[in-house]
Amino acid sequence: MYSVYFDSATSSIHVTDEKAIRALWEMGFFGKGSLSRSEPSWLEREKKKRGLAGQKTSEEVTRKRREERREMKLERARKEQEAIMQQLKAEAANGNPVAQQQLANDTATVNDTADTSVAPQANGSAHKDVVSQPDMVLTTDEDKQRTPNGTKTVRFSPIVEKKEIPKSDDASANHQPIDQIDSVEEFLTNEEHLQLSNEETLFLTYGLGVIQVFDDATGSVISTRSLLRLFAQHSTFPSRTDSDILEPDNQFLVSYVAYHHFRSLGWIVRSGVKFGVDYLLYNRGPVFAHAEFALLVLPSYEHPFWSATAERREQIAKKQDRTWWWLHGVNRVQAHVLKTLVLCFVDIPPPSESFSTNNIGEMLRQYKVREMVIKRWIPNRSRD
Repeated sequence: MYSVYFDSATSSIHVTDEKAIRALWEMGFFGKGSLSRSEPSWLEREKKKRGLAGQKTSEEVTRKRREERREMKLERARKEQEAIMQQLKAEAANGNPVAQQQLANDTATVNDTADTSVAPQANGSAHKDVVSQPDMVLTTDEDKQRTPNGTKTVRFSPIVEKKEIPKSDDASANHQPIDQIDSVEEFLTNEEHLQLSNEETLFLTYGLGVIQVFDDATGSVISTRSLLRLFAQHSTFPSRTDSDILEPDNQFLVSYVAYHHFRSLGWIVRSGVKFGVDYLLYNRGPVFAHAEFALLVLPSYEHPFWSATAERREQIAKKQDRTWWWLHGVNRVQAHVLKTLVLCFVDIPPPSESFSTNNIGEMLRQYKVREMVIKRWIPNRSRD
């Protein structure tokens, strides 16, 4: 059982105990570091910044993976260009005039590029530091040419300049004396905390029973029923008052039903706000692979209660007011980041006594969840 506290200023749950932070992250990927992108790694990054020994952070792993991916793409483009050159040479040998002209243009461009690359070195100003993508040659508007079929060509310089890092005493400066390292670590405190969302907190409290939430104002433990009503009040801005009745289509309730549903099925559920969706579904977790599915949570009013009167039908129409352009835009973003869009429809039940008594078990039993996968249809890839 881990202790956390509710911060009314940010309407979120804070975890400050280091043992609880590591346990909640490593045993389910719950929460987000307040000073990190995902995993709380501020302390390790700060140690490395100050020259102290620190573990490898997830940001460093991501940076290394991106560099490897970039090098792989450059190597793949180079091989494709070599294959094109071999094909042009073969066609030129067979007497193809178009291939001969294209081969002559490519050869002239490579020679010009080699001359411009060697000229600064002849003047004594050798290129030591090379910016990103040193293997690729940037051409001007006059050098841009197209092949007969209209496609662009990528030309690489035959002289590949390697980035040289000058040797200095900076590397030895990082190796500080042991007594100095100990003195620095004494004053270096972890300023980062783990921040849980309201859905994660209720699932850890009600679904798993592994945390207890304290009120930051009074210091008392908040019960599960009071926690549900508190999160429902803070689901809108400004937050509602205590006198408001808990409605079945409360934004927090609908969101938690979807979160509880997919967590119970074994998915790692994370926030999808940076991709314009509600949740991201991971098969194992964010440290192993990217999320495969992006989830949109949509309330569905299929029960006859919501269409019994004209006033209710008008209210439901306003709540479900979305356009096809909105759906197309969200789906286009997910296709760009290689994620499958899933529409999660949560059937809203009619009001009952369980919503007035805050019986969480009876409330959740009334909801139903339906999923629908949306894929972008591409004509030239879907002929079969």
